[in-house]
Amino acid sequence: MKTKHVLAAVTALALVGALSACSAGDGGDNTGTGNEDANCTNSIPKEDLPIVTMWAWYPNMELVVDNFNEENDEVQVCWTNAGAGGDAYDKFQTAISAGSGAPDVMMVEADRIATFQAQDALVELNDLGYEDVKDNFSEGAWKDVSVGDGVYGAPVDGGPMGMIYRTDIFDEYGITPPTTWEELEATAQKVKDAGGPVFASFAANQPAATTALMYQNGAQPFEYDPANEGEIGINLNSPEIKEVLDYWSGLVEKGLVGTEDQFTPEYIAGVIGGDYATYLSAAWAPGYLQGAGVGEGADAGVWATAPMPQWDPDNPIAINWGGSAFSVSSQAQNAELAAKVAFGVYADQASLDDGWQNQIIFPLNVNVLESDDFLNYEVPFFSGQQANKEVYVPAANAYEGMTYTPIGQFYYSQLTEQVARINEGAATGSEAADALQQAVVAYAEEQGFTVK
Repeated sequence: MKTKHVLAAVTALALVGALSACSAGDGGDNTGTGNEDANCTNSIPKEDLPIVTMWAWYPNMELVVDNFNEENDEVQVCWTNAGAGGDAYDKFQTAISAGSGAPDVMMVEADRIATFQAQDALVELNDLGYEDVKDNFSEGAWKDVSVGDGVYGAPVDGGPMGMIYRTDIFDEYGITPPTTWEELEATAQKVKDAGGPVFASFAANQPAATTALMYQNGAQPFEYDPANEGEIGINLNSPEIKEVLDYWSGLVEKGLVGTEDQFTPEYIAGVIGGDYATYLSAAWAPGYLQGAGVGEGADAGVWATAPMPQWDPDNPIAINWGGSAFSVSSQAQNAELAAKVAFGVYADQASLDDGWQNQIIFPLNVNVLESDDFLNYEVPFFSGQQANKEVYVPAANAYEGMTYTPIGQFYYSQLTEQVARINEGAATGSEAADALQQAVVAYAEEQGFTVK
């Protein structure tokens, strides 16, 4: 690969923030990292063992790290919360550019892994314990944390998608969860004609969810394998993608869906107020919604979930929105120890149980997905519905994964722009797809890729 060009691409995508170094111990021989000055957020009970540093932002990370350290007699974890998502990536990007200051293990969302891998910032894990744990996760989970044939992350959680809906609205208008996109449009029209709310949301600021909808129609937006130096396949105006965007463009034009940005106070107020009949989202959504105040007042006890509508119900395709992993930084002095942490932390039963029972993660570990406790769990947000068994576990098991690339963040920014054009009535879905293809191809070529 033309490394300098790829580095320029991914560096341009990262907002470089101030470096916040994390390291372990007192600089003695027991450290597993070259960083020696920062403090751990957690206490380390076995100070005579080697130490591996970690940046992660799961809300229960302190408990997870304590569980690992108490159980492990080979290595200890020095954990720091360096910020969530973009804040942590900014600091990690700064450390990559500086050549020092990165943790040994980094929490990374699946769609970011290819960006950091292209900068040689992550260690391939195929020969560092992957074979020992590969049966604990589905092929789709592994594909999401792989770049080409290389595995660059240990999966933890994911976001199998379903259709969350309001039972009070469905009862009022005498409707049932649609099983196809054709049925969804007809149902949405019925509700509108009766004076009801919009049926769903097509938000420009959620490009990852829109991309999942493309995959559900059989699209393959990208082909990328770093073994094929400098080559990338870009197919963003395929018939499958145009069909998806034209479908949603039609719903927008008919006033059947909202176009407000999601994850805003205004949007949440609308969710609570019954402005939307459904929320097409992931298994992590109940935790997010409850954290934002949904389901606590007048809208308490009205929520349920159903499988995602399909293009072809005889050939359903499961899709995923979100998910994170633990990756080993190329700055780790002891990659083998760091891999033990990446594969071992948040993998014990106590941590996994705490994660799903408190709606912090939707675990991808098959030992949880197949457990009776998880399958039969009566989700309080869904009024006791066994949502895992009925919706999310089947989706997680059937999910086949996505292909991510080093230009993923630029693609997301362009998709956001094109969905906004659709929502403003400035472009049809097909026109937006053509513009998206042109912009992303031009960018990839500018960064030194050969587009095939």
